[in-house]
Amino acid sequence: MKKVLLITGPAGDAQGWGDLSVTQHICQAIIDTGNDAEIAFVNTMEEFYQAIEEKSYDIVWSALYHISSKSETIGMSEGEDNWLADILDTKKIPYIGPNAATMKALIHKTHTHQILKEAGVSVPYHFQIDRGDDLPDLDYPAFVKPSYESRSKGISDESVVNSREELEKQVAYIHTEFDQPALVEEYLPGQEYTVLMLGNGEHQEFLAGRVEVDEKMFGKYPILRADLRGVGVTKIRPINHMTKSAVQLTKDAMEALNCLDHVRADMRLDANGKLKIIEVNGIPGLKPIKSWSPQMFTMHHPSQEGPMEDYKHLIDHVVSSALVRCDLA
Repeated sequence: MKKVLLITGPAGDAQGWGDLSVTQHICQAIIDTGNDAEIAFVNTMEEFYQAIEEKSYDIVWSALYHISSKSETIGMSEGEDNWLADILDTKKIPYIGPNAATMKALIHKTHTHQILKEAGVSVPYHFQIDRGDDLPDLDYPAFVKPSYESRSKGISDESVVNSREELEKQVAYIHTEFDQPALVEEYLPGQEYTVLMLGNGEHQEFLAGRVEVDEKMFGKYPILRADLRGVGVTKIRPINHMTKSAVQLTKDAMEALNCLDHVRADMRLDANGKLKIIEVNGIPGLKPIKSWSPQMFTMHHPSQEGPMEDYKHLIDHVVSSALVRCDLA
């Protein structure tokens, strides 16, 4: 039996797998599948250091990229000294998830796009616009979103811009409301897909799905607005002819980014029917049944006992594979 120390805090829902209740579900799933777990809810760096120095455990699993009091948005880290993966690396503490360099690339969507583009992985055209930057000349329609957020934060029908005037207005909105750069990228009007990478080496598998939303829930554009996320409206359905392409695109992206254990790639079809990755999530949501990871796991590995039993197997797969990777099995 091995023990997992689960790290979360006020920002656990914005940054990672979910709020404290979700963390409690993860903790119980680990216990129910033969290992042990304990939760450390940390509000400050001091509390984080106290947890990793005083508690007994074999491996850490964190819902946080960095310590933050923000419960609704991820935002930008206040400095290099509060990236948790950096601290765990320095102290040589094993942990579940990508390393610090990858985590920093994944939380910064522009960096993700740049790394993938350099590796030949298909992504939308993109520009990062900081305060005071000139607006780029580009083809419309374009899509504007925050550079550091997840769960569709900052995304609405106004995110799709069709003129320089609309672009200027939406970029200013991101700067003002989120206090971070705006990411301007190609608008992809086609179907959205998602692929979950689970495990590593011989324990690795890729689970693909189609993101489905009742068309009546959409506004002017078929996009996943913030109000459609986390409320059980989005459903993951099987895909057929696109599975091979989606999985291969995800494999290439995971290799380029050096992803580990439990990471999800989201992608859409462009106007010409080509798949392009729009985001890679380093701490995918783990809300039982509603989050995409549990939905995909049940879709591909259904059990007679139902989705909550599948959820336990999902958590065990992530933990067991990470323990093998860290030579702790």
